[in-house]
Amino acid sequence: MSTMKTVLQLSVLEERIRKKAFVTVSRCQGVASIAFDKTGKMTVVGEIDAPVIVMKLRKLCNTEIVSVEVVKPPEKKPEEKKPEAKPAAPAKPEIVAWPVQMSNPYQYHPAYANCYYQPYETSRVVVDEPGCVIM
Repeated sequence: MSTMKTVLQLSVLEERIRKKAFVTVSRCQGVASIAFDKTGKMTVVGEIDAPVIVMKLRKLCNTEIVSVEVVKPPEKKPEEKKPEAKPAAPAKPEIVAWPVQMSNPYQYHPAYANCYYQPYETSRVVVDEPGCVIM
């Protein structure tokens, strides 16, 4: 199915009906855009079936098809070829000098010794009394 531009004449007397017409048409499958002017003409563009939209709108107000046109896709202009730029030399990685203490990220650091929350280790205490296990 190709893209169609359909112009419909609606007899809308209230703003409430106009909003309902917008919602009804926007829910239809394949609608790309909707425009409504002050004279009551609604322009619907997209891959749509005009009679189906008219049947749905006739439940709200008097609707007539004014025109249906096939919209041609815009012609693509051939792009000018740009001269290819030479690839730039890859950037050299920066060498970061780490302090001696941070040479290994998993190494013990003295700042963690004064931490309020000490690492939690799971432990299990078993008491010799039968049937009593404290975890």
